[in-house]
Amino acid sequence: MNTVVLSSGAWGTALAIVLRDNGHAVTLWSHDAAKAEAMQLTRVNPQLTGVSLPREIRVTNDLECLRDAELVVFAAPSFALRGVAQLAAPYLRRDALLVSVTKGIEQGTHLRMSQIVQEETGSSRIVVLSGPSHAEEVALRKPTGCVAASPVREDAEIVQNAFMNDAFRVYTHDDTVGVELSGALKNVAALCCGIVDGCSLGDNAKALLMTRALTEMARLTERLGGRSDTLAGLAGVGDLIVTCTSMHSRNRRAGILIGRGKSLNEAAREVGAVVEGCYAAQSARELSDELGIDMPICRAVYAVLYEDARVADMAHALMNRLPKRESDSCWV
Repeated sequence: MNTVVLSSGAWGTALAIVLRDNGHAVTLWSHDAAKAEAMQLTRVNPQLTGVSLPREIRVTNDLECLRDAELVVFAAPSFALRGVAQLAAPYLRRDALLVSVTKGIEQGTHLRMSQIVQEETGSSRIVVLSGPSHAEEVALRKPTGCVAASPVREDAEIVQNAFMNDAFRVYTHDDTVGVELSGALKNVAALCCGIVDGCSLGDNAKALLMTRALTEMARLTERLGGRSDTLAGLAGVGDLIVTCTSMHSRNRRAGILIGRGKSLNEAAREVGAVVEGCYAAQSARELSDELGIDMPICRAVYAVLYEDARVADMAHALMNRLPKRESDSCWV
């Protein structure tokens, strides 16, 4: 299959390697012409230490590569995805299958990533690929599991077959809303868990936050048309675990720095890459207010990031909320 991956970041590059391992013709597009030229020559992405790009993968800055693409992977960061989709739209085949692998919620519109791709391309053939999948490990072909979600079973299965191999296992799903919101909101939880680690608040606190964050994720998912049981799978609890506990996680690393006293801007600069949870925290706070959903952890993270709230004050406020049942189904 002729495939194009839009974005030469770590995640896009890792997925290009998976596709090439599976025998597909792969072109990796970069918005930066100089980076594309350097990667084509050196076969190295500076964001993926110790990984060599297979010689069969072509790296280019020319969107003409999309003309014959049967499968197109959108891997740009959330803040850049709309711009990339706008650029790509005139070159796409009408029957191309589009895959959204970006995790986030657009600021202002509160749209999911697949909705942005649909708006800009007009395509109805969009599959979401998500799950616990650090690019660094995927590129090194370490065992990984993801979910391909689409309301159209056949499209989900095409993506499953395109990506699946003995190091990259893919399950199919029909709940794109739940899968996408899980991928976006777990980044907020990872920031919070990083702050807990940075402040040395302990493993008990981190487990508490992860579990209750999952509850908040379920509340918002259900309100926006997804299913809470989706969060029990790879896109939900699976991604939550890996992002909240791994040092590969940019969000967790940024949170650790913030917990140690760095500002949000200082932490982002030190991490040296996009910290998606910073954007998602804003969108989650706005959606919480707009829809009247109780999301105290998201609100606390937002307060620390954007309102100069002290971590100690937010921890005290969370621990001293009114007593509650763990589940709304208790004694019903």
